[in-house]
Amino acid sequence: MEEYKKRLIHLHYCRGIGSKGMISILKSDPSLKNIYRFSDSTLKNLTQLPPELFSKFYYDLQHLNPDKIIATLTNHNIHPITIFDKTYPFRLKQIYNPPIVLYTMGNATLLNEPSLAIVGSRKGNGYARKVIEELLPSLLNKRMIITSGLAKGVDTIAHQVTIQFGGKTIGVLGNGFFHVYPQENKQLAENMKKEHLLISEYPPQVKPQKWHFPMRNRIINGLSVGTLIIQAEERSGSLITAEYALQEGREVFAIPGNMFDPLSKGTNMLIQQGAKLVLNSEDIINELNL
Repeated sequence: MEEYKKRLIHLHYCRGIGSKGMISILKSDPSLKNIYRFSDSTLKNLTQLPPELFSKFYYDLQHLNPDKIIATLTNHNIHPITIFDKTYPFRLKQIYNPPIVLYTMGNATLLNEPSLAIVGSRKGNGYARKVIEELLPSLLNKRMIITSGLAKGVDTIAHQVTIQFGGKTIGVLGNGFFHVYPQENKQLAENMKKEHLLISEYPPQVKPQKWHFPMRNRIINGLSVGTLIIQAEERSGSLITAEYALQEGREVFAIPGNMFDPLSKGTNMLIQQGAKLVLNSEDIINELNL
C-alpha cells in the first residue's frame, strides 16, 4: 500500500478526529508528509478539537503504528477505500460530507453498480416482507443492487429477500466490523461478507453509537439512485434517509399503508409531501428509466 494512503488511514483511525479536522489537515498538508512533524499547537489550531478529544487524537497520532493498522485490516479481509481512490463510489462522492475512508468486506465492485436503497421501521412486519417479495424479482432482473442498513425489521428483510432471490445486496453499518449490531444479524453479516458487501465509515474497533445511525443513512442514500421507504413511523429514522435523498436530488419512493397503522404514518406523510407512491415494481423501473 502506498505511503500516502497508509498515513490517511492512520489519521482516520485516530480518536476524536472527524471529517472537518481531517480536511483541515489535508488542506495544510496535502501529501501528509509533515503530519508526524506538526507541533501539538499547530494540530490544535488545525483540528479545533476540545482539549479532551485533542489529547486522544494526539496520543493516537503519536502511538498507533500505521503498518500494524494495515496488517490488522489485511488479516481480517477488510479493504479500505479512500476518497482519492479510483474505486471510490462515484455517486457517494457527490453527496455533502462524503466519508473520507470506507472500510469494505466482500465484493467491493458492487459499489459502482446501480443501487436502490430499501429502508423502513425496525418494527417492520409481514406487510413489509410481502411488499419486498412482490417488488424485488423485477428489480433484480434489471440487475439492481439492494442497499440497506442491516438494522432490525425492514432492513433485515430487504437483505434476506434479496439473497433468497439470488440478487446482490450492500449492508451499510453504523459501527466497525468487530462489533456487528444488532447481534441477531451476526450470521446475516457473515453471509454478506462472502458474496455480497458490507461497508462502514468507522474503523473496525469502533462500537455502535446512537448518533452513528443518522450519519450512516447519508451513505445508504448516497450509494443509491433512489430510496424506497416501506413502513415508517411518524418520527422514523427512515425519514432522515428520505431527507438526505431529497437534498441530493435522488428519487424517493414510498409504499402506502393503512391510515390507522402507526407504521404507515411516515410513508403516507412522505407521499403527501411528494414522494412517488409505489403500487408495483414498474412504478420504480419507469421512474428510474431502467
